[in-house]
Amino acid sequence: MDQAAGLRDKEFNKRNPTFYRNLGVPKRQVRVIAVSSGKGGVGKSTVVINLAVAFDRMGQRVLVLDADLGLANIDIFLGLTPKQNISHVLNGKRQLHEVLVNGPGRIRIMPASSGVQELTRLTDEQKLLLLEMLDELESEVDLLLIDTAAGISDTVLYFNLAAQERIIVVTPEPTSLTDAYALIKVLHTRNGERHFRILTNAADSDREGKLIFAKLSKVADHFLNGISLDYLGNIPRDPQVSAALLQQKPFITLFPHTAAAKAFVNLADRIHRSAPARDNGNVRFFWKRFLEI
Repeated sequence: MDQAAGLRDKEFNKRNPTFYRNLGVPKRQVRVIAVSSGKGGVGKSTVVINLAVAFDRMGQRVLVLDADLGLANIDIFLGLTPKQNISHVLNGKRQLHEVLVNGPGRIRIMPASSGVQELTRLTDEQKLLLLEMLDELESEVDLLLIDTAAGISDTVLYFNLAAQERIIVVTPEPTSLTDAYALIKVLHTRNGERHFRILTNAADSDREGKLIFAKLSKVADHFLNGISLDYLGNIPRDPQVSAALLQQKPFITLFPHTAAAKAFVNLADRIHRSAPARDNGNVRFFWKRFLEI
């Protein structure tokens, strides 16, 4: 075989991941990160959207899963009007790739709808179908960001348990801290999760963010044995966040030179440079674990 033909074969394999896997060459694993909060109104969805944009600019292929099944809002924040959502996949009306919508840049969005309860009571046929479709999608994604609902509902716990990594968003509000601790406590005492990454949002400075983290860490260390909390940083308060929400555009796109926008870029870089968890696997592992819990 001449060199040109060999190069063409390699390119074919890269563009056809199923064939490539059959050759015994391992494919790149997808990083799965759940972003949660103890209470609503802390800017969790804003964090997910802007973090996704920052990762997209780094060349990462990002899929955002709107997992707030009761109050889906990622599509609203981005001015999208999806005609289908994951419920249409579960009832057999659509294939998974048909419900994905394009977000900013190359970001793909998997929309949810209000009141979708089927995710917690799938039939065996639905589980198998969803796993097969997600396995094919895995070759097209580097990072899966999950925007969970707030609180400690079963669905929130499911997504956090199945994800590879967990980011908990907190603000300076006392109720945000107490509710974040409640979420961490439930995941730790009931399900044995030990590792959490804490992101403070809307603190006036990094110093204030560190103080907030220190309060949460002190309580967790005192009452929860073997817990590990890592401080990811702070997204500083910026009044223009509301303006971005009204325009239904990512904040870092509209106001790229602000301290908050730069903080999102630094956050994405920090996460990208850190080693992903080794105990959990990839998108297929995520859905297997989610569906079996």
